[in-house]
Amino acid sequence: MQIEPRPVIGEAAIRKDDALMRVLIACDSFKGSLSSAQAAAHISIGLRRVYPDAEIDSIPMADGGEGTALALTSALGGTYHAVRVQGPLGEPVEAGFGILPGGEAVMDMASASGLTLVPDGKNDILSASTFGTGQLILSALDKGCRHIYLGIGGSATNDGGLGLAQALGVRFLDSRGNILGDAPGCALAGKHLADVAAVDLSRIDPRLADVGISVLCDVTNPLCGSTGAAHIYGPQKGAGPAVIQQLDEGLASLSRIVLRDLGLDLADTPGAGAAGGLGFGLMAFTGARLIPGADFLLDASCFDDKARLANLVVTGEGKLDHQSALGKTPARVASRAAALGVPVVALGGAIEGSLDALYQVGITAAEACVCAPMRLEDAMANAGPYLVDAAERIMRAIALGTRLGNSADLITII
Repeated sequence: MQIEPRPVIGEAAIRKDDALMRVLIACDSFKGSLSSAQAAAHISIGLRRVYPDAEIDSIPMADGGEGTALALTSALGGTYHAVRVQGPLGEPVEAGFGILPGGEAVMDMASASGLTLVPDGKNDILSASTFGTGQLILSALDKGCRHIYLGIGGSATNDGGLGLAQALGVRFLDSRGNILGDAPGCALAGKHLADVAAVDLSRIDPRLADVGISVLCDVTNPLCGSTGAAHIYGPQKGAGPAVIQQLDEGLASLSRIVLRDLGLDLADTPGAGAAGGLGFGLMAFTGARLIPGADFLLDASCFDDKARLANLVVTGEGKLDHQSALGKTPARVASRAAALGVPVVALGGAIEGSLDALYQVGITAAEACVCAPMRLEDAMANAGPYLVDAAERIMRAIALGTRLGNSADLITII
């Protein structure tokens, strides 16, 4: 679908003496359709249909999931490096990471081990591995990076970090003392969790001793149990009840081995269950620390300073629902903008269920891109034009409200 030019809103709605609109756009990617930078560009088109002279600034955002590396690299003027690694099901994929001006690396596991890399109908959570994400870390070490920021949202995996650790040189032994995954091309995955009887860190890449790893994570799930990795995120990765139970028991077993062999009790740490237990694995095998991803990017991009100059903040992501309020980009943007007294509107590819939780954290209004029943594939294929139209619709509503209220108070869009 092409984006057709359209006249801006008429003089009857906006007079020449209206206050200048200053807008800050800070939206996440629309998963599988638009990067955060592409989404911001489309929002700008729709906004200028209504306010052609608006001053627009944008901050590419991500919450630790797909697009985090590109967003942060772009925001901070770094360089992006493409790398060929092993995908979640063993196929080669092109992933990448950014190197920031200070020499730190930033990457997202979704580019190497993400769910979007799995073809439709080919989900195999038991065989999906984080091995490729470990290869990304090795590539950053090869470039001399001394600190790594790793986003872990959007995973296809539930291996507790076994694959990543294996790529870094960690050895996992079975009950007979044999090394698991010792055969060429055998990446450890969720199906191997229950076979782990011991952990051996003696051959882990020695460069990791001098490298800090900060994990950008915006979920607080523990490793196991009813709110753990397998039960909460397994179904969206194709796991049925029996497989979920198998994986949950495997993760619990791994946590006991780690406690015994490494002296680390991490299963209940908030975020341990992120990315199929990768949060747990990174803490256990690399000494990584978990930090809130969205807030990290907001701080790094000087969001507060930019929002103070704006009348309106626009935010958004692929789907707005109750989960959007659980530490994801729209919620963090809204909360911080609200603290500064700046109104916020949110745009989503779709809106599902009540948005009360988002309103409570500071979202002023929300608009969906899709306005008619259609196939998901069609909505994603035309995400750009639909987002332009959604931005125009909500800006027309803002213009109307401004005229009716005879107020210069405008909305900030992130």
